[in-house]
Amino acid sequence: MPSGRTHDAITFLLAVPAFAVAYSVTRDIGAASVVALGFLFGGLMFGPDLDTVSRQYSRWFIFRFLWFPYRSFFKHRSRFSHGLIFGALIRVLYFMGVVTLIAFLAAYAFAAFRGGVLPSIFDFASLWRPIGEAVGRNFLVLSFIGLWLGAASHTFTDMAGSFVKTGRIAKFL
Repeated sequence: MPSGRTHDAITFLLAVPAFAVAYSVTRDIGAASVVALGFLFGGLMFGPDLDTVSRQYSRWFIFRFLWFPYRSFFKHRSRFSHGLIFGALIRVLYFMGVVTLIAFLAAYAFAAFRGGVLPSIFDFASLWRPIGEAVGRNFLVLSFIGLWLGAASHTFTDMAGSFVKTGRIAKFL
């Protein structure tokens, strides 16, 4: 498998073409920037190796604990961590769920401490909608596309490395 340094270099290298393709499709520099930044974040921080002690996992510093349940639940290189379809989708849903749960618990603790009205989890989850509307409808879609492409570049690099290592490069191409 390629090293973490190789994955990082490929991520930086492919962020420029990702920006160019997004710009050619959308003709919007803001949209292309969101895709490119999502690509960088997806490749450097949000990739499939979050299920191991990896560079991506280490970059979360004090927030590594957020990924411990994910690491415990998913086997490394499974279709749910490295899969092109499910990998990024599961990480996005997992991360949004964890962030929502932590924010809910913080709000719940604050309301309990101050004697205020305790929110329900459904009320709290509905707060994501205005955030999405504030940043724009396409922001979430463009962000996900960038995250998915960044993670996919990691998966494709791993696949290419496996084929080269086993001498089956012709099957990969």
